[in-house]
Amino acid sequence: MKIKILTVICLAVVAFITACGKNDADVQKAVAAKLAADNVSGVTVSVKDGVATLTGEVADITVKSKAEASAKSVEGVKSVVNNTTPKPVPTPAPAPPDPMLKGKVEENLKKAGCTGATVEIANGVVTLSGTVPEAKFAECIKVVNESGAGKLNNLLQKSK
Repeated sequence: MKIKILTVICLAVVAFITACGKNDADVQKAVAAKLAADNVSGVTVSVKDGVATLTGEVADITVKSKAEASAKSVEGVKSVVNNTTPKPVPTPAPAPPDPMLKGKVEENLKKAGCTGATVEIANGVVTLSGTVPEAKFAECIKVVNESGAGKLNNLLQKSK
């Protein structure tokens, strides 16, 4: 008789523990709440048998990793399938047309005090020639590179 009662009690305890476990819908809500709390946006979560699947587009790879770590930290998540994709990196703007670029380079050289430098541009390639004081040489090259030139053909000479 004692064995029957003990068996019934054990079965009841197992059934109770199983029933108290979180279901997929609860886990899904918890993961979504955790993502929101961690400021992870653009991610959708679904949960099946404790496996959380993340989908959507995120800002970058760090946000993708953060989303996965957030989901893994939620109680009831057995594993995470991270199908999020980082947004593509924007393509750089094309080089401005030659006359516009020439004006910009010449103006920036003048502001930097690079008198004696001449600028020619063909197909986005800046050819810098002339003679500038040795103390200004590096600054003149830097100014041209920061002006948006696609390529620099440096023929600039240093004077003392």
